[in-house]
Amino acid sequence: MSAPSATRLEALVAEAQRVLTICNACRYCEGFCAVFPALERRLEFTEADTHYLANLCHNCGACLYACQYAPPHEFQLNFPRALAQVRRETYRKYAWPRALGAAYERNGVVTALVTSASLIAAFVFFGLYAGDGRLTSAWSDAQGSFYAVLPHGVMAGIFTAVAAFVLVAFVMSFTQFWPDLGEDAMDFVRAPAFGAASSDALELRYLDGGGDGCTYPTEVASFARRNFHHLTFYGFVLCFGATTVATIYHYVFGWKAPYPFYSLPVILGTLGGIGLLAGPAGLLWLASRRDPQLVDPAQRGMDSGFLFLLLATSASGLALLFLRETRAMGGLLTVHLGFVLALFVLLPYGKFMHALYRFAALVRFHIERKRPLPSLGSE
Repeated sequence: MSAPSATRLEALVAEAQRVLTICNACRYCEGFCAVFPALERRLEFTEADTHYLANLCHNCGACLYACQYAPPHEFQLNFPRALAQVRRETYRKYAWPRALGAAYERNGVVTALVTSASLIAAFVFFGLYAGDGRLTSAWSDAQGSFYAVLPHGVMAGIFTAVAAFVLVAFVMSFTQFWPDLGEDAMDFVRAPAFGAASSDALELRYLDGGGDGCTYPTEVASFARRNFHHLTFYGFVLCFGATTVATIYHYVFGWKAPYPFYSLPVILGTLGGIGLLAGPAGLLWLASRRDPQLVDPAQRGMDSGFLFLLLATSASGLALLFLRETRAMGGLLTVHLGFVLALFVLLPYGKFMHALYRFAALVRFHIERKRPLPSLGSE
């Protein structure tokens, strides 16, 4: 990290340690979420502890609304915001390559737009350079439709290279983050903790507010955030499933795209696309109504940029699906590929990293909760 970044993180960690110490003495919020049982296992808080607890937090705000030391009290205790600010700095600290960690400082929407526009322009240039009116002609499914504009080998080669880079970036970031939590590498994949964390993540357990809903976007409990997160997550999973099935069709069975509307890849992709329209749109709507006390202003662009790319990818993909045999297909294809590629390029340097670090924090939570407390045994 650069010297200014390290200084900023040090100051945020110091504030988080102050907040955590006060909360640990009070313990009024101990039943709210996983953060408080983890917090109460500690008498003091190292920098690694603050990174762990910050990524375990899902920023619902329930603890702030219940806190007797929140502003205007002289302690000025804002637990969710303190952890949110530390969380953002962990994204930067563990980014790979390290120099690209500065992307977390940029305005996420602007970065997403510029990246998408640059990639779209590159695809348009390729299509125009190939000539023969590829971008502006109507191609039937029998003529290969998408691949009549851009050859399969070109698309597959570009996305394979980008996917490989993104995978390496994820692995490198994780291999820096996990050891700093004080756990062995093999502890992460041991069945009990990994399985429990997977269940928590798939169910979005801590977004149900203990059964009453999450205090998001305001103090009134609601299941809206949980529902929109489910639509977003499972929409992404369905789209990934569609791509996986299509890859098997192409390379194992030799069945070439485009596929009929009743085929499994198209059905999965359509359902996933609908989820990725409704989910991110709902989350952006909730964010617009978010209590400003809970928000880390520096993260707004990053959060919005990621949701914008999900929306743009799904909208352009659905439009491409239904207009794939028209003259609009070539232009839509370049736009869609630009958004998809921008989404993947920016995954390791945006909001998506919260999913990786939060899952790691959940695994650690389930590992340590079975360890004995002094003179108490295990939970």
